[in-house]
Amino acid sequence: MSSSISSTTVKRIDSIDVLRGIVMVIMAIDHVRDFVHDQAYTGDPLNVLTTTPLLYFTRWITHLCAPTFVFLSGLSIYLQSIRKTKAELSSFLFKRGIWLIFVEFGLISLAMTFNPFYNLLVFQVIWSIGISMVILSLLSQLPYRIVLAVGLLIVLGHNSLDFWEAEPGFKAGFWMDLFHHGSFAIYPINGDHFIAIMYPFVPWTGLMILGYCFGFFFTVKFTSAQRQQILLWFGISLLGFFVVLRGINVYGDPHPWTVQTNGFSTFLSFINVHKYPPSLAYMSVMIGIAMLGLAFLENFQNRITNLFRTFGRTAFFYYILHFYVAHLFAMILFFYNGHTMDDAWKALQKIPFLFQIPGEGVGLGGVYLLWILLIIGLYPLCRWYDGYKSAHKEKWWLSYL
Repeated sequence: MSSSISSTTVKRIDSIDVLRGIVMVIMAIDHVRDFVHDQAYTGDPLNVLTTTPLLYFTRWITHLCAPTFVFLSGLSIYLQSIRKTKAELSSFLFKRGIWLIFVEFGLISLAMTFNPFYNLLVFQVIWSIGISMVILSLLSQLPYRIVLAVGLLIVLGHNSLDFWEAEPGFKAGFWMDLFHHGSFAIYPINGDHFIAIMYPFVPWTGLMILGYCFGFFFTVKFTSAQRQQILLWFGISLLGFFVVLRGINVYGDPHPWTVQTNGFSTFLSFINVHKYPPSLAYMSVMIGIAMLGLAFLENFQNRITNLFRTFGRTAFFYYILHFYVAHLFAMILFFYNGHTMDDAWKALQKIPFLFQIPGEGVGLGGVYLLWILLIIGLYPLCRWYDGYKSAHKEKWWLSYL
């Protein structure tokens, strides 16, 4: 389908970069909270029985980030397919996917743990994006309708595995955890080295595929006004689908919602959808919100959107840096509280991330303050990097960053 669209008329669409930047900024709240909040390892912020509304929504709003980023990655790949031959696109996706997996293990694992011995390697969101790109490098060779069918089959059907996984005595094992079931599953590599599966990749691959297919609506076949109406229709429809699906409470999420002691707590239970792996209900509500965001941003531009666009255009660069800065905050607080490196290594026996002790840290107000400082500190670097990329388009390696 994409071959019928002239590559000479394709231009970068700002709304994609702006929305990507917004979710990258929001995402940092959660990661700063993970590193410095005094309740980070003492309870679940989404547990309606123990949480507070501010803590709950501080965590819940960040659920928007990973699915939006994965969906927009797929969408951007479709737009690249207009400028590249199928062979060129496949080669690029395969190499970039492998590169992202390497970065996950080499740079992100280090940023999360600050452990130079790499005792823990994480399979997190960058890994899932990387392996999804490798798979899409193969699928992109197929007709559009077949690719769309594969994406729909995965996204609509993967929660059927929940019934099997919920059976008494079910044991996932490594491959099942890697493909679908795993949620912070730990497996030994050798001796005292382990891997942690945080993002089982198959549902994320399905979401990227659907993002790729949705990219058709961002081509010159559609005017800006037409695309805005399409986005509004899809966004509202997905949110309506979420309400019906979640209301039925039988399929689409492994954790049914329950009636609580009051209406507000029941509402919190209703919208508390499963992220690891992303359930159909989770993807429906989050991508529904994302599409409404894209519709709103279609013809909207000011200084604030320009700021978010900078983060969106340098998302990978920003993502790597923000993890190191957030963990650096935790290290500073650790030593400020009087701890030593011996304390850090001892604490590592309980939590595989250096410079963190359960119950220590700052309150939620401190989390927000440090998050703001992180964003302010990274913006000049991202703005410089965006300018560097724009001025050096001849450097092929920049397309991998």
